[in-house]
Amino acid sequence: MLRHPWLVLAAVAACSIPVWGQDNPLSAEAKSDYKVVRNFVIRAAEKVPEAGYSFKPTPEVRSFGQLIGHIADDQYRYCSAAKGENKSSQFEKDPPPKAEMVAALKSAFAYCDTAYEGLVDSSATEKVVFLDRTIPKLIVFTLHAGHAWEHYGNAVVYMRLQGIVPPSSEKAGN
Repeated sequence: MLRHPWLVLAAVAACSIPVWGQDNPLSAEAKSDYKVVRNFVIRAAEKVPEAGYSFKPTPEVRSFGQLIGHIADDQYRYCSAAKGENKSSQFEKDPPPKAEMVAALKSAFAYCDTAYEGLVDSSATEKVVFLDRTIPKLIVFTLHAGHAWEHYGNAVVYMRLQGIVPPSSEKAGN
């Protein structure tokens, strides 16, 4: 028998307060994941020198510049679907010089920022058309972040092969 049942009740209540206080836990988590990968990708694009943009680990794969272009293009593909728009770019096909590519990447992520800003749990199940399928908006955002993480992983390999420490491996404060 518990000597102080009110302590158990207080502990349960205290542990539940963060859950009660979070109005949009699903969309908040999607936004958080997106912001982390967005920042890593942008920092990677900024960190690789101009000469590194033409680097290819093997002749059959994209150059680093094409990879960054692909990531920029995908910001429009995924986020325009979530916004119910039809916006695209072609940076992978014809990547500009580094400075222009970094600016284009930041602009593409800024476009996605507006899509994520509008996401709340109550809108997460709204259906949107993506890749000829009708799926919940939250699934588009989940696929989007996953795809960005996948290509950030590619960027990490490209950077390591060039002797560059990727942003996610830098010590705090760098």
